[in-house]
Amino acid sequence: VQLQASGGGSVQPGDSLRLSCAASGRTFNKYTVGWFRQAMEKEREFVAAISWSGTGTYYADAVKGRFTISRDNAKEAVFLQMNSLKLEDAAVYYCAAVRDPETFTISPAAYVGWGQGTLVTVSS
Repeated sequence: VQLQASGGGSVQPGDSLRLSCAASGRTFNKYTVGWFRQAMEKEREFVAAISWSGTGTYYADAVKGRFTISRDNAKEAVFLQMNSLKLEDAAVYYCAAVRDPETFTISPAAYVGWGQGTLVTVSS
């Protein structure tokens, strides 16, 4: 399966953006999907994850209370609503799915289907 993130853009601090993630090649309705990001000269880091049913979510401390992950399995899409964006949120955002069905983890090593990512720029 290959996942593709979209919805990035250039915003100012305090603004909002909604990212979308869609899959091609295989349905991901049985899989946990996660969002990760990589800023310039930094390692990729976990942002948020949502279980296959949508009932379980987990967030990095840096985004807790500002970002919301959700999914619409009927449309096979996962979303990341980002509010109150900060300068430090600027990065390329990627979505990926856990390799094994009905498994919840935030370990990047367990994720597959990394697409090209979508760029989020935050500047004042």
